[in-house]
Amino acid sequence: MDVRADSHIAILAGGEGTRLWPLSRSRRPKQLLQLGGDRSLIQRTVDRLRPLVDPERILIITEQSHADDLHAQLPELPSSSIIVEPTRRGTAAALLLAAMHVRERAPEATWASLHSDAFIADDDEFRRTLAAALEAAASGEYLVTTGVEPRFPATGYGYIQRGAEVGTFRGFPLHRVVRFVEKPDLQTAEAYLASGEYLWNPGVFVWKNAALLDAFQRHQPEIYEVLNSVGIGEVDRVYPEAPRETIDVGIMERALNVATIPARFSWSDIGSWAELWELATQEPATNVDLGSGRVLTEDSFGNLVYADGRTVALVGVNDLVVVETADAVFVCPRARSQDVKLIVQRLQREGRGELL
Repeated sequence: MDVRADSHIAILAGGEGTRLWPLSRSRRPKQLLQLGGDRSLIQRTVDRLRPLVDPERILIITEQSHADDLHAQLPELPSSSIIVEPTRRGTAAALLLAAMHVRERAPEATWASLHSDAFIADDDEFRRTLAAALEAAASGEYLVTTGVEPRFPATGYGYIQRGAEVGTFRGFPLHRVVRFVEKPDLQTAEAYLASGEYLWNPGVFVWKNAALLDAFQRHQPEIYEVLNSVGIGEVDRVYPEAPRETIDVGIMERALNVATIPARFSWSDIGSWAELWELATQEPATNVDLGSGRVLTEDSFGNLVYADGRTVALVGVNDLVVVETADAVFVCPRARSQDVKLIVQRLQREGRGELL
């Protein structure tokens, strides 16, 4: 599958790793974890991209606390591919930093930004979609996003409302984006699903580098002026002065030239232990066991058990999440797995950084 020789891909690999606590931690976010299989999410992301672009055209944008692990997990990438943010300033500054590195390498490049921790079931379909998006963005007319056809009325995802079709690229239609919508309530999500106009927003953005830099000058001039005021070798010095903002709110929701390609690949951002259970099985009564420890179940159904080392045994319980690690055990009804944030917040209030 051919793409332009100067195409690049930037992978956002920061984050605090709290939604899959206690397995994921601030220094070990979920992209570094093996959640089924023998490859971590970041490794699987790079594996998915390797047939599309050469290793030297893959950039990893991360923070200092994850850099060593990423170098160890991704020896196939040159060391210059791992770009370390001096401090967290949000995805807008992170992607402007990536744009500056792309400008140094290939000033006329078109490139994609995506996340390191998504679960994607069909790698070939993902590559076909991304190749179409790179072609659609190459002229610089549009900032392009992919939107995933929703499978259910999700309240934990953002949505993209698609408008009129403006072209076709490699067999994929390109639609103008009417608006982006943050996580809706259930009734609204059901209406979105029924309308057929809305797509899930997986945070996959594609642009010609010059078009993105122009968008920053127009919509985020403060961030642009801070980072563009120095050469790439001095960015670390000024980076902490950049305003904190996300690429979604700061650029994509403000720009008028945004378009989307409806994608057919299966996608999840694994936002909770319950989502991981759903990805692992289609049977409501099935127990899912992960990790290196032994799991024993009797008269128990619909549970997700992650045993990190010890034996975990369940008798007579249904629809639970049970996660065992060396220093913490987490148990909750599977339907409330997103409420792990309540424990994380309590540990933060108590100053228990060693558990975070």
